[in-house]
Amino acid sequence: MSEMLRVEDLTKTFPGVVAVDRLSFALQKGEVLAVLGENGAGKSTLTKMISGVLQPDSGRILLDGRQCLYGSSHDAIKAGISMVYQELSMVGSMSIAENIFANRQPTNKIGIIQTGRLYRNTDELMQRFNLHINPRTLVKQLSMGQQQLIEILKAVSQNPKVLILDEPTSSLTEVEVDLLFAMIQKLKAEGMSFLYITHKLSEVFRLADRVMVMRDGRYIDTRSTREVNTMDLITLMVGREIVDLYSGSHSRGAIGEPYFSVRGLSSPGLFKDVSFSLRRGEILGVAGLVGAGRTEMARGIVGLEKLSAGCIELDGKVLQIGSVSEAIKRGIAYITEDRKNLGLYLGFSIKANLVAPSLDSFSRAGIMRHGAIDAYCRQQAEHFNVKAATLTQKIMSLSGGNQQKCLLSLWMGTEPQVLIFDEPTRGVDVGARSEIYEKIREYTAAGNGAVVVSSDLPELIGICDRIIVMYHGRVRGEVEKCDFGEENILALASGIN
Repeated sequence: MSEMLRVEDLTKTFPGVVAVDRLSFALQKGEVLAVLGENGAGKSTLTKMISGVLQPDSGRILLDGRQCLYGSSHDAIKAGISMVYQELSMVGSMSIAENIFANRQPTNKIGIIQTGRLYRNTDELMQRFNLHINPRTLVKQLSMGQQQLIEILKAVSQNPKVLILDEPTSSLTEVEVDLLFAMIQKLKAEGMSFLYITHKLSEVFRLADRVMVMRDGRYIDTRSTREVNTMDLITLMVGREIVDLYSGSHSRGAIGEPYFSVRGLSSPGLFKDVSFSLRRGEILGVAGLVGAGRTEMARGIVGLEKLSAGCIELDGKVLQIGSVSEAIKRGIAYITEDRKNLGLYLGFSIKANLVAPSLDSFSRAGIMRHGAIDAYCRQQAEHFNVKAATLTQKIMSLSGGNQQKCLLSLWMGTEPQVLIFDEPTRGVDVGARSEIYEKIREYTAAGNGAVVVSSDLPELIGICDRIIVMYHGRVRGEVEKCDFGEENILALASGIN
């Protein structure tokens, strides 16, 4: 196997931070090399340098034995390196074909776009990878998973020698993940090389040939996936042994009586006749496939989706909730699955975000108590182990894991009696996951109840006391802890009795 990409002593610094520190590694032709590390380990900075988005302070990048000297991602693409980011870059009002071949449409001798040829080329590309969608379909009509696959096809159409994929399965269904992995295996057999960034360790063993681990901007080790197990990789990433990701050190105590319930909750086209109860001190999981109505149901409880029927009770009182602010006043909070677009004010400081839902409590006679705000934010950041140089820096500058801990902090700071977590560890490294699970356990140990909506079955099985399963907008069944098993839950989620 010949070497396709070599990185030598690559270094990148930002004010006060060494993001990548003299890092070296090699990628072989036709290889999938997984890149692992906690949030903030330097993975994004590394791949942005390799793909031309950032310029290294020092070091070399060699592609097929030749040093790469490019000043933009466009230069990198021409050289043979493409990257697909988590944030999609396509235009919703344009067709699949127009997005894939944007600025590269086939033209005749006088420069007129050959529309028929454009759609034929796109259809051939999609058929090659068993993606059966009309190339004339507007991108905005596609699911998030389909859009992600089209984004990857766009990169493939550029015929790169090296393709960098950043968390490519974060929006995909299981069927779409299988399609993607089959696509990667086919391209790998044709000689394409992959850098595959993921937090999902199961994908590493399923797809990668080798795995490289980074920590604090430094190279730690590269291992064959045949020679390591999950705990080996976790230890390499965090620099310490995590004995059990889910058990934690916090004593939970006994689970109490039911105190919160929803009965017959319905919203046209989203969910119907949803009923469940929550006990004090309990972690209740909500499982289901994409499109089952889990997130919509959670949003309906806090007034973000309009209800057509049903009632919500807390401590025996029927609640009328028409907005998030009303939900908070009545002791119910919801932590969104989409922290970047719906959960945080990315252009504002960490401090402004941490205090946002609780701002009224820091006002006296219309005057803000800034000293109290500063003390509160310092306490919250310390309690949730938010790693930041200063609380006045913009929250967008934090790693994904630290952003997620801020999101938990700002809503847990409202001291709700019921807290609904929607995909609480999506896009979060294993170290931050462990801390988030500990905070959920700590919250319920105080006599509160938590509802956890998650697509990660091992997560639900690991932290929950009971799981309800949704299918086509309804609760299909309930699974007690003694009966937990992926097969049972998946059967219910698929509509099988």
